[in-house]
Amino acid sequence: MLQWGQMRTRIGLGALLGLLAITAPAPSTQHADPAMLRGACYCRAGGRLTCLGEFTRVACERRCAEDFCDDWFWLERRPCWNWGYGG
Repeated sequence: MLQWGQMRTRIGLGALLGLLAITAPAPSTQHADPAMLRGACYCRAGGRLTCLGEFTRVACERRCAEDFCDDWFWLERRPCWNWGYGG
């Protein structure tokens, strides 16, 4: 049988570990796999710049190659923007 001092120590350690688990910071997306991040995929073809949607960088590169883009770029963690108002 545990003595009161040992039991109090174990309860205190358990409470401390529980508190640390609750207050631990959430995993950061800074260290997330870049291949899994999604963002806006822009393609310039025929003098027009269009946003193809929300893709990973690899999927954006593949889609732009299939669509014969003259130039393309990908902006991580950003939605598409239509570069103007009303359309």
